[in-house]
Amino acid sequence: MKKKKLLLSLIAGMTITFSAVTMQPSSSKAQTTSHDPVIFIHGAGGIGTSFYGIENYLKKQGWSDNELYAIEMNDKSGNNQNNAKQLASYVDEVLKKTGKSKVDIVGHSMGGPNALTYILNGGGSKVNDVVTFGSPNKMVTSKAPVGTDPTHKILYTSIYSTNDYVVNNWLSPLQGAKNVQISGADHLSMLMNSKVNELIKEGLNGGGENSN
Repeated sequence: MKKKKLLLSLIAGMTITFSAVTMQPSSSKAQTTSHDPVIFIHGAGGIGTSFYGIENYLKKQGWSDNELYAIEMNDKSGNNQNNAKQLASYVDEVLKKTGKSKVDIVGHSMGGPNALTYILNGGGSKVNDVVTFGSPNKMVTSKAPVGTDPTHKILYTSIYSTNDYVVNNWLSPLQGAKNVQISGADHLSMLMNSKVNELIKEGLNGGGENSN
C-alpha cells in the first residue's frame, strides 16, 4: 500500500512539473509578441475616434493599446502639406514612446495622401506597412513609394469600394501596391466593415506589396 501511495505521489508530481514546463512557452510567446505601432489618419472633416471599431478589432487580433495611435489633425481640410508636417512630429513622438524604429500607417480618405506626402518628404525610413482605404492616393503619386531604407521596401495595401461615391475608384490604386476592390460599403461605412478590417489586419502583418 505504501509503495502504491508513493507511486501515485510521484506520478502526480511529474504531472504538475510537466504541466508547468509545457505551459511556459505559450505564456512566454504571449509576452514577447509585438507589432509596429499603428498610426491611424482620418480624412478631411474626420476625427481620430472614427477608427474606434477598427482598433477594437485589432485588439482582438493581438494588438495592444500601446500599439494603436489615432492622430487628431489640426487642419481638418485634409491639406497634405500641413498634415504631413504634423504627422512627422507625431511619428517621432510615437517611436520615442514605444522604442520602435518604424511605424505602420492606416489612412482613410485623405489620410492616404497625407501619409504618402509624409513618406515622400522625409518619412521614408520610418514606415513599414501602409494601408489606405477610400483614399485618393493619385492626388500625390500614382506609384507606391519604396521609402529610403535600403534594406526594406514599404509595403502597401490600397482598398477601394465600388459603392464609394465620394472618392472615384480610379484615384485609389497605386502602381506596385496590393490593390483590392470591394463592394457593398460606401465611403464612411468602410470604417465599420468586416472585410476592410480583415484586409487592414493582413496589410499590417506584412501582406501588402511593392513591386517597384
